[in-house]
Amino acid sequence: MGDLKSPTLIYWKGLLFVLLGLFASGILLAKVGDWQIALLLGLAIWSFCRAYYFVFYVIQHYVDPDYKFAGLGSFVAYLWARSRATTGE
Repeated sequence: MGDLKSPTLIYWKGLLFVLLGLFASGILLAKVGDWQIALLLGLAIWSFCRAYYFVFYVIQHYVDPDYKFAGLGSFVAYLWARSRATTGE
């Protein structure tokens, strides 16, 4: 399967991710019904979003412009290769 190139489909894909997140969060909160859980869930989601932004935007634009992301696995491989290069192995 090739890359998604249609801007319309890309926007739909983003919208579906948002709807899926809202649906899953709503069901979870309906089952638990606790505001502490809601706040912790919101904090966890926000933190993971910021970590994802850090991995793919901050590293590429401010730390290593040669790094091109392809997923979280590629970031782990990048860190592994970089740590091995600095230790001389």
